[in-house]
Amino acid sequence: MIHTTKQTDERLQAAAKVRDESLVPVECWCLHGAVGAVSDWRGLAQALAAKGISTRAVDLWRFLECEGVTMPKFGKRLNAEAAGEIPRAARRILIGYSMGGRLALHALLEGGPWDAAVIISANPGIRDPNEAAQRRVSDTVWATQALTLPWYDFLEKWNAQPLLGGAMRDSREDGKLMQRRREIARSFVDWSVGNQQALWDRLPEIKIPTLWIAGENDMKFCAIAEEAVGLSDQFSLAIAPDVGHRVPWESGGWLAERIADWRG
Repeated sequence: MIHTTKQTDERLQAAAKVRDESLVPVECWCLHGAVGAVSDWRGLAQALAAKGISTRAVDLWRFLECEGVTMPKFGKRLNAEAAGEIPRAARRILIGYSMGGRLALHALLEGGPWDAAVIISANPGIRDPNEAAQRRVSDTVWATQALTLPWYDFLEKWNAQPLLGGAMRDSREDGKLMQRRREIARSFVDWSVGNQQALWDRLPEIKIPTLWIAGENDMKFCAIAEEAVGLSDQFSLAIAPDVGHRVPWESGGWLAERIADWRG
C-alpha cells in the first residue's frame, strides 16, 4: 500500500498526540476514609511518584474544625479550594476512598476543576430508609465512642470490624490522629452514609472519566461498583485481586499501576 505525504503526516501527528498525552503531568487529590489521616496515602503517593504522578493528600478533618459541614457543602468547598489554586499539573484526578469516595462523589456532582476521578470502596448511598435509619443509629454510637473511649481502645474496636480486617498504620500515626477525635466524632454524624442522600440517580450527571475500584474479596462493594459502572459510559471498573475493602493499603502497587495505565 502506498501512503501519500498527507497520510504519513497525519499518522505521525496522531502518534505524537498519543505519546504526548501519555506524558501529560497528572496530580491526584486524595481523600482518606473514616478514622483516616493524610499519612494513609504515603505508600500510594510513593508508588505514583515513581510513575511521574504527583499527589496531594487532603486533611478532611480541617473541614469540620469549626462547624458541622454537610456533604454537598464539603463538595463545594473542596472544589472552590482546588479552583482557587494554580494547578501543579495539566490534569487533576480526584481520588476518594470509602468515606472519602462518598465525599468525592459530592464534589464531582457540584462540578469542580477535575479531569477524572477514582472512587475506591465507596457507596453512593443507602436506598432503603429503614437501613439508613439503622446506620444513623450505629454511626451515632461510633461518634460517642470516638469521644469517650480511651483512644487506642476505640481504634482497636474500629479496626476489628470484619470489613476492615485489622490495623493499617503504626502507633505513632494513631497517636497523632487522636488530636482529631472531635472532628472524627462529628464526621460519624455529618458524613454518615445513613444521613447521605442516595446519589444513584444522579451518578449519570458526572461527565468526566471515573474509575470505580473495589477489592475482589469485598463482595458488597464489588456489587456496588459494578452497578455504578452500568449507569454511565464515562465509568469503568477495576477489581483488585485477592484483597478486601482497604485496596490502597492492601494492594497499593496494583492500584498505582492501574491509575497510571488509566489516567482518565
